[in-house]
Amino acid sequence: MSTATTEATGMESFAALFEESLSRQDMRSGEVISAEVVRLDHNFVIVNAGLKSEAFIPIEEFKNDQGELEVQVGDFVSVAIESLENGFGDTILSRDKAKRLASWLALEKAMESGEIVIGTVNGKVKGGLTVLTNGIRAFLPGSLVDTRPVKDTTPFEGKTLEFKVIKLDRKRNNVVLSRRAVIEASMGEERQKLMETLKEGTVVTGVVKNITDYGAFVDLGGIDGLLHVTDMSWKRVNHPSQVLAVGDTVKVQIVKINPDTQRISLGMKQLQSDPWDGVEAKYPVGAKFTGRITNITDYGAFVELEAGVEGLVHVSEMSWTKKNVHPGKIVSTSQEVDVVVLDVDPSKRRVSLGLKQAMANPWDAFVATHPVGSTVEGEVKNATEFGLFIGLDNDIDGMVHLSDLDWTVSGEEAIAKYNKGDIVKARVLDVDVEKERISLGIKQLAGDPMQGDNYRTKQTVTVTVTEITTGGIEVKFGDDEAPMTAFIRKSDLSRDRADQRPERFAVGDRVDAQISSIDKAARRVSLSIKALEMVEEKEAIEKFGSSDSGASLGDILGAALREKATGGKE
Repeated sequence: MSTATTEATGMESFAALFEESLSRQDMRSGEVISAEVVRLDHNFVIVNAGLKSEAFIPIEEFKNDQGELEVQVGDFVSVAIESLENGFGDTILSRDKAKRLASWLALEKAMESGEIVIGTVNGKVKGGLTVLTNGIRAFLPGSLVDTRPVKDTTPFEGKTLEFKVIKLDRKRNNVVLSRRAVIEASMGEERQKLMETLKEGTVVTGVVKNITDYGAFVDLGGIDGLLHVTDMSWKRVNHPSQVLAVGDTVKVQIVKINPDTQRISLGMKQLQSDPWDGVEAKYPVGAKFTGRITNITDYGAFVELEAGVEGLVHVSEMSWTKKNVHPGKIVSTSQEVDVVVLDVDPSKRRVSLGLKQAMANPWDAFVATHPVGSTVEGEVKNATEFGLFIGLDNDIDGMVHLSDLDWTVSGEEAIAKYNKGDIVKARVLDVDVEKERISLGIKQLAGDPMQGDNYRTKQTVTVTVTEITTGGIEVKFGDDEAPMTAFIRKSDLSRDRADQRPERFAVGDRVDAQISSIDKAARRVSLSIKALEMVEEKEAIEKFGSSDSGASLGDILGAALREKATGGKE
């Protein structure tokens, strides 16, 4: 056998042995192995892990946070296999990946055992903070920063603190920490001992640690209590910062202790006298006081009578005349107002107040200046299906019912004559101060033409034609401001059938007619031209002769008409 053949056989045997060695170690990418540092240069640390070749690892992976090199020749270090063969005969190892894997293993162990880990807060994200622990970036939820809610996390940034691992997922690179768990664990025994010494009703001194929208957390010496905003003062407090600041030393009373949740409720106002004691004597019903508007709602306004005592002015008690108006359009916050006490309920800590009662009642003032029967003038504010609303003094309205608009025409017809904005006069018919109602009448200004003895049957009246119809004519007569109206039927237009034609009349014509009947209850007057002509004919015949004497009816009537025209002088 030649020398070349022998050398080739030897190399194959060595390679086979080396591969067998690697398979026995079960080496693969990601495994952590031990390697010896054999050389150092400016850029790399060269290590020997007993593999195909020495590995060159960047020197930065062996430096600490201060930039100092942590290894020297001869040291054994843990490294992670990135690649056994990169195609150029080199083995690629990583010191950083080994450290990171060790860190993950350490965190897993800490989570299983409940051990505390050290980390540095290095950033703020939505919902919490980021923490660097053992080179791993973890998440600290805002709710787990402290045992109490923390509104501002800025003071924690850059701080190195203790944490507990509560959730870990290496595949998703997710670690969740809790600082609250560490604090609660450390405070557990001390908190329990302190809880045993605290009793409801005890007065203690504490330091304000945090302020929220709903109250302040007070440190009682190792345990926190909540001082709710409603327990800070008897008077209204819109925000705790109006009363307290972080770092203030306060004296408080323990109001309630919940042994199950170990929550403590505190109070400051309980150390002061209750302003509601004897409130009925201080604020008797009917008395008038001056207060300050503290809050406005849709249903009314709250008025502070003294520190800690507020009364409600309901929207219905705010104005005599402004109805269905938001309270904010009548009063404003911090405004001083005069109010009258309407009711006091000490058990419910309620005082009902009236704003309008402190002002003059405009209906009383109206009655004093405009008694029933007087005449008023105002603007038509609105026309409804049941009448007109007239604006009067002091923003009050009076109503003219449909039936009080006109003596002679229907209400629906009469109201059509009026428009919004018209200035009208009316008579005061009735005033109900309690119900805040004023009844007015327009037709009453002229008096009732049907009353009295102005008209009687068989009386002759002069009428004016107002309308022509197929069945007769509409006429009016009497006072122009309150005229009477009547309808003369076609059959009553003339004694001669040929002249009983409505069309022979024109609107505006003035003719004489006789009152046939009067129905005051129905407010109806019946007229007849025919009846008047027959009466005149009879009188003429009696005076100037009869047809039996040889004089014709034409002669007789002609003579009567001439006498009427000359006034009896011929």
